[in-house]
Amino acid sequence: MVSILLLVALAAAVFVGFNIGGSSTGVAWGPPVGARIINKTAAAALMTFFVFLGGWTVGRNVIDTLGGELVPTTAFSAEASVVVLGFIGLGMLLANLYGVPVSTSMTAVGAIAGLGLATGQLDYAVVGSIMVWWVIAPVVGFWFGAIIGRYFYAYLDQRIALEQSNGPLLTLDRSGMIPVPTLGPGTTPREVVSTGIVLAIACYMAFSAGASNVANAVAPLVGGGLIGVERGVGLGTIAIGLGAFTIARRTMESVGNDLTDLPLLAATIVMVVAASITTVASALGVPMSLALSTVMCIVGLGWGRATRPTAATDLVRGDLEADIAVGAVTADTPNNVSSAGEEDPEYVQDATALFDRSAVVRFVAFWIIGPSVATALSYVAFVALPLAGTS
Repeated sequence: MVSILLLVALAAAVFVGFNIGGSSTGVAWGPPVGARIINKTAAAALMTFFVFLGGWTVGRNVIDTLGGELVPTTAFSAEASVVVLGFIGLGMLLANLYGVPVSTSMTAVGAIAGLGLATGQLDYAVVGSIMVWWVIAPVVGFWFGAIIGRYFYAYLDQRIALEQSNGPLLTLDRSGMIPVPTLGPGTTPREVVSTGIVLAIACYMAFSAGASNVANAVAPLVGGGLIGVERGVGLGTIAIGLGAFTIARRTMESVGNDLTDLPLLAATIVMVVAASITTVASALGVPMSLALSTVMCIVGLGWGRATRPTAATDLVRGDLEADIAVGAVTADTPNNVSSAGEEDPEYVQDATALFDRSAVVRFVAFWIIGPSVATALSYVAFVALPLAGTS
């Protein structure tokens, strides 16, 4: 019976990791795939490698938190692990059916917290510290984006805008005995550098996804002693990799197309900020959602760009020179960039809308509802069915 339960638990972990791979790969590699910098197969391969690297290093801390600090490891019987993983997978499925991004980390914390509440073994101090980070992370993401958008984005856009020419980036010069890579037709050294930056940042995003998300798939198994940490990281990586090579092909295309209104430079800045927040939180053992920081950084970046025509003193008083619109990040950059507070308002008045406000409200609502429902359902299940171990 134990062997059958173990197989079921492993299958549940693979199912969760498979879905994580489908969603996380799109977030990390959608922009470069959409910009035709890399193909989907190569993106999936790099995603798998850097997920393993993130899970093997920083991700161990998150596994410890989810697998033994929220509730004691003794609570994770084989049956309890299956139920917890089932609720995590159910949360992801419901979000996918409604077409909204859900935080796997937040859902995992909710499911495990329900187990702890039902058995009276929940560590409230750990839950409190995690929730504090969930509040801090989007605020930090917003203000990093706002500062960059107001004071630095226009200069970056003017000086290091990410360029892309038609045709191959590099070709092979076969005139000599040994083929030598050379710049493709129309390719400039600046384009090579900018392409390398985009790929490096996508790899960084994949690393941060592994640091945060591998634990969501395997922490209950590791906490219950069903598998070790090393094998858990390996299993999580394989499952996420399967998702990256299969269902993520569609999400990469979808994200790449959806982000066409967001300039590649802006997407790159957002990816760096969100990945950094997630990596730092993971290093501290805090399960963190990339989506929280990503969305709020985009909002902050657009807000900062939109406020450039307004002086700081007027901004504090609310006396704005132009309407505040997140889509201002798509506005044209003047040839001669003025200081913040001195830019002509006309540059941000015709900006493209990046967000459907009702959609944003729906996303935020699901970030709150998702873990709450997971906690409630998990609690009811473990109260009705005494499947957990004892302290």
